[in-house]
Amino acid sequence: MAHEKVRARLAELGLELPVAAIPVAAYVPAARDGKLVFTAGQLPTVDGKISKTGKVGNDVTVEEAYELAKICGLNVLAALALVCDLDEIKQIVKTVGFVNSAPGFTNQAGVVNGASELFINVLGEAGRAARSSVGVAELPLNAPVEVEVVVTLK
Repeated sequence: MAHEKVRARLAELGLELPVAAIPVAAYVPAARDGKLVFTAGQLPTVDGKISKTGKVGNDVTVEEAYELAKICGLNVLAALALVCDLDEIKQIVKTVGFVNSAPGFTNQAGVVNGASELFINVLGEAGRAARSSVGVAELPLNAPVEVEVVVTLK
């Protein structure tokens, strides 16, 4: 699959498409049904390891979590690339971000902006999606954030 335009835009931003993360359980990174693609939740893994662990608002700052959400966003793009040409993305229609939140932490939206702003910077208006930012008690592998998307293709 080509992905030339998306890869070029990532390079302009000083980023590169990572290798898709190997699933940590019984699922696939992305599933396609015609022109719809659903990703599994993507963690902030780099080279197979979680970049930082812990609860946002306690062990992890909002700024760190924002950057981790950006890594999740790159991993989302890598998962999508397994099942479609990234240049065929018509729209990210839904982004869901889960934030491993310390008690009383309420800035989940600020954290998930890391992924949402990455998608907009890379895909333009096609990256602007309906979104949910959800605070949770725990995430797999004690990750601070997890992001998934639903995409329509051209």
